Formats: sequence, structure tokens, C-alpha cells
Amino acid sequence: MKIRRWVSWPTGSALLLLWLFSAAPLRSQQRTRNDLAQASLEDLLNIEVTSASKKEQKLSQVAAAIFVITQEDIRRSGALTIPDLLRMVPGLDVAQINANTWAISARGFNLQFANKLLVLIDGRALYTPLFGGVYWDTLDVPLEDIERIEVIRGPGGTVWGANAVNGVINVITKSAADTQGGLVTGGGGAQAQGFGTVQYGGKIKEGSRYRIFAKYNNNNHFPDLNGQDGNDSWHLLRGGFRVDTNLSTKDSLMTQGDIYTGNEGAIFVHSILSPPDNINVQGLAILSGGNVLGRWSHILSSRRDITVQFYFDKYNRDAPQLDDFRDTFDFDFQNHIILGARQDLIWGLGYRHTADETTATIDRAFLPANFAGQLFNVFIQDQITLESDRVALYLGSKFENDYFTGFDLEPSARLAWTPSNRRTFWAAISRANRTPTRRDVGLDAALAVLPGPAKIALLGNPNMKSEHVIAYEVGYRAQPADRVSLDVAAFFNTYHGLESLEPSPSFFDSASVPPLLVFPIVLGNKMYGTTQGVEASVNWKLTHRWTLSPGYSFLKMNLHTEATSLDSTSVADTQGSNPNHQAQLRSHMELSRGFSWDANAYFVERLPAQFVPSYTRLDTQLSWRLAERIELNVVGQNLLRGHHEEFNDQLQSVNSSLAKRSAYAKLTWQF
Repeated sequence: MKIRRWVSWPTGSALLLLWLFSAAPLRSQQRTRNDLAQASLEDLLNIEVTSASKKEQKLSQVAAAIFVITQEDIRRSGALTIPDLLRMVPGLDVAQINANTWAISARGFNLQFANKLLVLIDGRALYTPLFGGVYWDTLDVPLEDIERIEVIRGPGGTVWGANAVNGVINVITKSAADTQGGLVTGGGGAQAQGFGTVQYGGKIKEGSRYRIFAKYNNNNHFPDLNGQDGNDSWHLLRGGFRVDTNLSTKDSLMTQGDIYTGNEGAIFVHSILSPPDNINVQGLAILSGGNVLGRWSHILSSRRDITVQFYFDKYNRDAPQLDDFRDTFDFDFQNHIILGARQDLIWGLGYRHTADETTATIDRAFLPANFAGQLFNVFIQDQITLESDRVALYLGSKFENDYFTGFDLEPSARLAWTPSNRRTFWAAISRANRTPTRRDVGLDAALAVLPGPAKIALLGNPNMKSEHVIAYEVGYRAQPADRVSLDVAAFFNTYHGLESLEPSPSFFDSASVPPLLVFPIVLGNKMYGTTQGVEASVNWKLTHRWTLSPGYSFLKMNLHTEATSLDSTSVADTQGSNPNHQAQLRSHMELSRGFSWDANAYFVERLPAQFVPSYTRLDTQLSWRLAERIELNVVGQNLLRGHHEEFNDQLQSVNSSLAKRSAYAKLTWQF
């Protein structure tokens, strides 16, 4: 058992990020605030997105429930992390567990490692095959470098593959050409005690641009459920680069990478066998990692192009509960072909190799301790134009193996009808799967020890199968008036083979020290059911200076266990760990003399299975453009209450803390 004391980062690490670059010519890093404030809603509806079909489409014509967080949305949010940015998306459940850990899902099934949501950065998948889900604490790119975040609610398996069951989040960063010149940000406050980014972009030669950056975060702890120190402070230092090169009139190459190091604390339950006891202990996780990604695009003709992408990702999480070291190599080929006037075909194939090393503790182990696996996939999707600029049919499927259960099929059919430039109706039916993880097939974890001694153990199942969903969706996207746009989606999902917790006969473990009686709970696939819901968002420009953006989502889950199941808890726990109702209201107002004011309110209904009451979060930001390239932001977060609880699932790996009221100031200088 490894328990480490908290070690503060030296002040010099923070000062490193405040080092200023030498003077450089002024260059634009982004569209000015006034340009975007005056942009028409029709312009915003015609934003080009790529996540639905792996090719550029206008947002208004996409046959999927998609929400785009633009760079201007990011600037107005006052958020410092990607999880907090995602709160504005209707149908997405964002819950902070402690100061450095989140549970994020779409359309239900939220967990610390929500395993039915696929997250990517510029095409690099962040899904961990150890637990499933995402380590949100290391997803920390500079927010100023994000061009947009495309969030799809609903299956995306046809183009993105396994685990894109209930949604896809694709973080797309700006090209190096859009970040020329210098950028320095810095600030601090009660929770975000100190943070800063230093960045510079320039030209290597004609047709080749680069940027380099360094970013630092120093985050304070939250109080635990008893109001004491949660010991969950979080520190991260990251550096990276991007280079975009036009090799010829038909060839382009993008290369990017970053590395990071840091640490974070947590309190978790530790089981002691002699004497039998379950105690809360404080631990420190050491975080490090890096990645490099390259993408070559080649235009074969006016009707055909290819893209080849590879990335290598490595991370180390040296934590008290478990050491997790992983290397991943991924290769992807894609071919886009326009076949005549009515067919637009895209197909591709991919390969991924991943290898991990884990170290067992008295509480948790994986069998085997080390694992290496590989994935193969092929996908195809055809856009068939039934009526020019009006009706399009999308047919496709992905064929993919996984580490434990072999090949699976993920087909979809989508129809988009655009009767006018301001209205789009769409419908879809699709199938997706969630593949077993290392946790599912090889976990051996102590949930609690009992007098005797004895323990309750959660065990993986080598015979675990994939979970499947068939999703039925309809949607409507429109601009009924010059100042109003709306987006509504409804869905009905049927699930089979969902994970269940199956009590099994007890046995005596004579190899344990001391020997003990084990009451095992074995993972199974004996839960099924349906979910249904509605998601809606509106953009309303009351005046040319004031914009309101309300949103609402409703979710109903109807789950059951099979007749042979002995699981008496998973149905109630799953249904009661996801809010039925969520709502958002965002307001942006352009004031005079360079001032603007943003207020964002988020309501989340209670989680009865976790005894978490409903809450409303209010964030507000006052921005002042001191000069053309200098802006000051003063931000308040969680202003309505001193602290509140957001998530407290019994199977999460860390104890919950209370999100607290905080404020910070931030200065941004571009040069």
C-alpha cells in the first residue's frame, strides 16, 4: 500500500509560465469579439463541423444531435477546464466528484469512468481500456487554442467505432496559422490559485507555421462531505507544439504533440485485513505523459482525397490505489470519394496497439497484471443525395474487433430533409457497442472487509460480452426568425447486455495473509432496458448587444434484470444516479467602453440513489477590453451556495468532495 504525503510544487514552476517572449509584430489570433457579437444566427448555423461524418458539413444539415461550443462560447463561459465548458451542452451530465475528478456522460449511465462516451482531441482517442471512460484531469489543452468542441449526443459508432454508444466529444484545436504571434495569460483566485499560459506562433518558411506553448495550473482543495480538507489539490504543468505545413498545392501535413507532469491528491477507502477495518486515507498520484500526432492529407483530384493519421500516446499514473502505465500506437487511413452528382462516399481502416503495466495493492489488482492488445477496424459511409440541397440519406457501418470479444458490427441509417435554408428535419436509427475493459474481465478489488476476517470483493468476468444499443432519433433544427434559432432532438434507446453485479457463492482464500472468507460479486451482462428523452437548445438575440441561450433536457430510464440475475441493486442505482431534468440559461451582454457581462446558470435535478440533492450553479464573468490586445476577466463560480455535492457513487475510486464557491481574475495579452 503506497500512501504519499502532499508535496507542494516549487514557486519556480509557476514563474516559468510567466516568462514573456520578446516583442513581435502584432498578429490576429482569433476573430475579434465584435465580429462574433455581430454575426448573424444564420452564420452560426452554417458552421462547418466534421464529427458526424468525418468530413465537413454545415451544422444546419447534420443528421445527428450535435452541439458546437465555439471559441466565443469558451471565452464567455468563464470556465478554466473542459469539463466545466461541457456543462452548457443539453443532454450532457457533468458532475464534479472532487477537485480533480469528474463523471461525464450523455443520455444516462454516468459514472466516474463513464464507459459509453468517446472523447477525442484532434482525432486522438482518450478512452482508457483499463477502466473505460476518460481521465479528465489530464485533458488540459490551452482553451485559447481550441477552435471548437463538437458534441454529438447519440451513437457515433459508424465512423468512430466502439464505445461511442451515447455520444462523442471531439475537441478540435486551431491550426498554427490561426495562432501567430504571442499569447500570455495569467491569473489566480480562491480555487484556481494560480494559472497561466505562455505561447508563441511563427513562420518556419513559406507555407509552414508553428506554435509552442507552456501551461500551468495550481488548484486548491475542496472540502470533504464533513466540511474538512478533502486533500484533493491538483497541479499540472504542460508544454506542447503544433506545426502545419503545405507541402504542395495538393499535400498538407500537420504534426503536434505535448508532454505533461503533475500530481493530485484524493481521499479513498483503504481496507485493512488485520485487524479488519475500512479507513479513509490520503494519497497522492503522480501524473506524467505525452503524445505526438501526425496527419497527412493528399488531394488526388477534385473528387477524391486521402488522409493518413498516426499517433503515439504514453502516460504514467503512479497512484496509491493503482499504478497504470500505458503505451498506445494508432494508425488510421481514410479515403473520400465523390461518385457522380448524388453519392459522396467515405471509407477507411485503422489499427491500434496498446500495452499496459499495473501494480497490485492490497485493495486492487488486475489479472493479468500486464496486458497487450490490438484492434482492427474498417468503416464505410455513403451520403446519397435524393434531392439536390434538400434530401440526403446516410448509410454506413463500422466493422471492428475488440480486445476480448472479437468483431462487431455498428451500422446506421440517417436521413436529413432541408425544405429551406432555415429548417432541417432529420431522423436516424443506429447500433453501437460498448466493449469490455480490463476492469470488466480481470478486476480483483476489495469493496469492504468484515470481522472474521472476511471481505466483499468485486471480481471481473473473463466471459464478459459487449453491451449493445439500438437508438432511434429524430430532430429539428431551424431559424424561425432572424433573431432566434432552435435545435430539438428526441430519442428512444434499447439496451442489451448491460453490466450487472452478480453475487456468487462465498469461498475461503487460504493464500491471503491472514486467510479470509471472500464474498464475491462478479460482473455480468444481465441488465437490459430502455431510455428515452428530449433535448432542446435556443439562441435568442434580444438585441444586437444581448443574447440569451436557454437549454433543457429530459431523461427517463427503464431498466430491468434478467430472470437469472441475482443483482438487486444495479437497476435502482443506475436509474437513480442520473438526473431526469437538467436546464441551462446563458446570457451574454455587450456593454459600453469595452465591457461585457456573462451569466450562466445550470440546474441539475437530484440523484436519489446517491442522496445528492438538486442544485443550481451560477457562474458570472465581467470582461474588460483594456486595449485591442489586452483583456481582464473577473469571474465568480458556484455563487449561489458556499458548497454543494454533485456526485457520490459507491463504486468510484475516490471519495467525493463538495464543489465550493470561488472567484478568480485573469489577464490575457496577445502580441
